[in-house]
Amino acid sequence: MTRSMQSLAALAFFAVAAGCAQAADTNPLADKVRTALDRFKDVNVAVKEGYAPIPCASGVEGGAMGIHYVNGEYLKDDAVDLNKPEAVMYEPMPDGKLALIAVEYITTKGPASLENHLFSFIGTPNRYGLPAFYELHVWAWKDNPTGTFADMNPNVSCAAAKS
Repeated sequence: MTRSMQSLAALAFFAVAAGCAQAADTNPLADKVRTALDRFKDVNVAVKEGYAPIPCASGVEGGAMGIHYVNGEYLKDDAVDLNKPEAVMYEPMPDGKLALIAVEYITTKGPASLENHLFSFIGTPNRYGLPAFYELHVWAWKDNPTGTFADMNPNVSCAAAKS
């Protein structure tokens, strides 16, 4: 094999390896959620679609989930629909704006899954004062180092939330 062929083969190998590494960093469900629900970047759209805010949720051990805008009708129907999350989550920013960071799917019927991702079971009693339920967070707009489907995000803060 000539030196130029070896170089070309090495270049092709690294290009394929880089493509595989990049593909491993993406998440098909987060990508679908982002595409389907990008309209919620404008919190007014969420309000017009029946979502109402509840106070910012901080983690006991740090991090937060942000301000949940919850749709009561979706919460009652127990359906799991990618296009109709029960909650849309925003991080309060220092300038007073809200940044879309994630969505949450909630149902009392389980075990539940969405696109082969199992929901977490939240038993009673719980910090929310709710009956037992299943939930799945999808951090589609803000990276979560603890995982795309983790509850809390150490990179989210409620510090700028209005009291």
